[in-house]
Amino acid sequence: MMKKICIIACLICSVMAAQAQHKVISFFDEIGSARIQTEEFSQAHDTIVMVDHRIDDVIWARYVYRIIDMRYKQNYQLYFPTKSDDADYRNLFKVIADAVVDGLPIYEKNMETIKPDFKQDPLSKDMIPMMFMADDPTADYSDDPTHFDITASDAMLIHYDSVADELSGHFYRFEPIVKNQLKYLIQEVVFFDKHTSRLHQKIMGIAPLQSDLITTRDSSNVMSSLRESIMFWIPFDALRPYLAMQYAIPNRNEVKRVTFDEFFQKRLFTSYIVGEGNMYNRWIPDYAKEESEVKKEQARIASELLTFEQDLWEY
Repeated sequence: MMKKICIIACLICSVMAAQAQHKVISFFDEIGSARIQTEEFSQAHDTIVMVDHRIDDVIWARYVYRIIDMRYKQNYQLYFPTKSDDADYRNLFKVIADAVVDGLPIYEKNMETIKPDFKQDPLSKDMIPMMFMADDPTADYSDDPTHFDITASDAMLIHYDSVADELSGHFYRFEPIVKNQLKYLIQEVVFFDKHTSRLHQKIMGIAPLQSDLITTRDSSNVMSSLRESIMFWIPFDALRPYLAMQYAIPNRNEVKRVTFDEFFQKRLFTSYIVGEGNMYNRWIPDYAKEESEVKKEQARIASELLTFEQDLWEY
């Protein structure tokens, strides 16, 4: 009996000690401001989970190319804020630009196809500013009332110092430039892992697109203009540590914190398919000319990806 009393007393003491150690933090600080964290911890990139799928376990894989359009409401958190001097938040393009200044490798686009080529050497520092010249200061945009004129001196968001061999960001004209940064192209692989017995999706690369160069007036030139609009390619895994260090701007709930990395990993964005890996090396706009045909092909590919896993278990 005495032994039971001692055990109960010890448990009570442990609970009281745990409660005493728990510090209650108020939502409001001493001056009445809300305690809302807007910056990720400095070591957040070390917490990124990288699942290692064995090559022998992957029995089926398929490449898919999608466009993330900032004009869709579900993608607004990637587009805003459009100012470069916001104290708390940066949009996706600003995160990418800052990451490149910090040393993120970027790769030149392939002029023959929209596929990325990460086997080549990344762009040298002296070439990077040209990739961030989001406008052509010599072009005539007088017929386009929606275009924002940018002078030659401000056309480049990133400058290169040849003496110090360093990159630096110059975001004075960031807002008019980023207003034309409305689309991103992503390459992802959809694959089935027999070890986990389920379908997985992984983004391989992401490329900002210059929306001014994409035209749909002539259906025969859609793929050509899409290819030309690619600014550069980024290996997505190399970008993830920077995405994990920045919260996306909240959407109707100031205390719902989600980093850009979580935004992509949880697939909170919306996108549409422009192509897939196939033996013909063709993209949807290459053979589907009418809008109804394009939507039909997009629905076909999406349906095949969705039903593949279920079909494996049919008897």
